[in-house]
Amino acid sequence: MSQDQHIYVEWRGGTCRVKWWTGDFHENGRKRHESKGGFTDETEAFNHGRDKMYEIRHGTHVSNRDGATRMSDWLDDWLNSLDHAHLTEKGYRSKVETHIRPYFRRMTVADVDVIAYRAFRKHINSVVGAGTAKNVMMVLGMILDDAAPKLIATSPVERNRKRGKYTKKTKERKRDLSPEVVERLALNAEIFFGYAGYVFIWTMASTGMRPAELYALTREYSYPTWPASDPRADPDEVERYAEEMERYGKGKDLMPAIRVERQVQHEKGELRFFPPKYGSYRTLVVPPYLAEMLEKLLASHDSKWVFPAKWGGSLGSVAFDYEYWRPIADGADARVAGKEGARKSRAAMPEVPTFKGKRLYLLRHGHKAWLDEDAHSEFAVETRMGHEVRGMGGVYGSLTVAMERAIMKALQERYDGLLERLGKPKS
Repeated sequence: MSQDQHIYVEWRGGTCRVKWWTGDFHENGRKRHESKGGFTDETEAFNHGRDKMYEIRHGTHVSNRDGATRMSDWLDDWLNSLDHAHLTEKGYRSKVETHIRPYFRRMTVADVDVIAYRAFRKHINSVVGAGTAKNVMMVLGMILDDAAPKLIATSPVERNRKRGKYTKKTKERKRDLSPEVVERLALNAEIFFGYAGYVFIWTMASTGMRPAELYALTREYSYPTWPASDPRADPDEVERYAEEMERYGKGKDLMPAIRVERQVQHEKGELRFFPPKYGSYRTLVVPPYLAEMLEKLLASHDSKWVFPAKWGGSLGSVAFDYEYWRPIADGADARVAGKEGARKSRAAMPEVPTFKGKRLYLLRHGHKAWLDEDAHSEFAVETRMGHEVRGMGGVYGSLTVAMERAIMKALQERYDGLLERLGKPKS
């Protein structure tokens, strides 16, 4: 049957309307049609119907009903379809509810054409910082890409375009991380929340662990108790558990190590364990100086957390960046108990210029720089940082005992050099 038999043109007043069959049926079995009016030429109207039938036949047609879907309804459907890690999904939802839904709430999906897309991009760049704007546009891009071709014929998202004003990307300025700077930060942290603070700083600088992984670190995954204390909860990892007992721990020919098994994040107001970012489970050998610090720290308290907060509990339950890190990095005056609301006396903390106003996360970056300076293999470095090693290097590479011992040796030599410069005996 010719497609023309499914196209109907009818005059109404001074204009004509074309109707075409969508290929679908109503529940009562009748054919479902769509139409468009306002034509003054019958041939033009008929050709429009032919174009629609062509789109239907080639799977590129967007029905009037689907095209009229409200953006707010599509956002609900899109969010409900997400299947990502907790933090990723939380971030997407935040960007949708804070920026995308309020802007597009009066529009249909079909209304969001390339002009509307550009207008939103200009708007978001005017109200938030460049980094946030980039992330919001990334989420909007996924939302619109997923709407095509069902709700819109093609996505209006523009990528790799040369038009518009050129804006040079600003790169965060970093300075070389020296052991002296780490020691000053560690001493400030010790003033602020005790020996746990001192070891926390050195652990981050010496392992490159992410902050949320450090907040989540509990005794059973830390030297000197791990791997003997590992809960061994996964029956599919029996071989790994056996290998770890032969390779890591406290004793002759064993390497001291920390196991990264989780991070802490808030969900619905409750602090919970989640897998580490990108599922980057890994074992991190630690040099002798850090092994000694960790053993001394765990002997000094009975908390389940390796690095308990000032008043107990996980560091993940406090606003660490603001409450702890800023005075540690930026410096703070001395406090006397009972004065100006101070609960306890505290010595002054000198500012650390390298980190004044900078992020805690740069300690992790500094650890990566140390590994690169010491010329460890790319596979050993990226594995230690919790990154996926792509390409054939990831397929064929493996982290050997020799690689791990080389990392321990280089870190220990760096720390011994610090002690020598400070006139202290080597550990």
